[in-house]
Amino acid sequence: MSVLVGAAELRAAAPRPVLLDVRWALGDPHGRERYRAGHLPGAVFADLETDLAAPPSSAQGRHPLPPVRALQDAARRWGIRAGDAVVAYDATGGLAAARAWWLLRWGGLTDVRLLDGGLDAWVAAGGELETGEVVPEPGDVVLTGGGMPTLTADEAAALPARGGVLLDARAGERYRGEVEPVDPRAGHVPGAVSAPTTENLAAGGTFRRDLADRFAALGVRPGTAVGVYCGSGVTAAHEVAALAQAGIDAALWPGSWSQWSADPSRPVATGPG
Repeated sequence: MSVLVGAAELRAAAPRPVLLDVRWALGDPHGRERYRAGHLPGAVFADLETDLAAPPSSAQGRHPLPPVRALQDAARRWGIRAGDAVVAYDATGGLAAARAWWLLRWGGLTDVRLLDGGLDAWVAAGGELETGEVVPEPGDVVLTGGGMPTLTADEAAALPARGGVLLDARAGERYRGEVEPVDPRAGHVPGAVSAPTTENLAAGGTFRRDLADRFAALGVRPGTAVGVYCGSGVTAAHEVAALAQAGIDAALWPGSWSQWSADPSRPVATGPG
């Protein structure tokens, strides 16, 4: 099954999947207000900070994975029932919505996709918006966990030496250690390859159609063991989705750089790699 669904296909879908609006950006607490001002008809707001993450800690990072039971409770509040299809979207090319995609896949669901191009693509395709809050009838979905591979910090660090590829999905300047706006130290995990998540997208905010070529240029091919990290496991999910769209399986390191950089015993590399 494709990771993505186009706006035209979604408009024609019957029955309509459960829609999750995951508008979020680092340092922007107004996602719910933006949702209330205009969202896909029937879409439910999923709060990345409270629904899609456990409380932050230096030991686990800024956005640890929520317990499976907590994620199941959230999914039921969103109205997801056994057998439902789910589509997540945002207004930033899927950079936040991919966290919901990945978590629900990790929770055990299989029919979960991202709206390619997000809110802008929906509007461009003639889709209407509605305002206010949607409160659906509670669902009965059962989540089990373990549906997507994860890495610990030690497993991620060991991957390059074992012939795998560890992709750093943050902006290039953060990878190189030139700036670090939020985490304790600047730089990257030794051996990691810079692969900014934003480069998964075409100019209009849809996923690129040449993703296999993009990742091949970074040393990733089918059969390669691949791990991905970012600042806190959010945009890394977007990279995992892009890899999946290209036919490549990848493991996500949930703690990511926020976990690594908080441990002074962990080595840090800087520069272009």
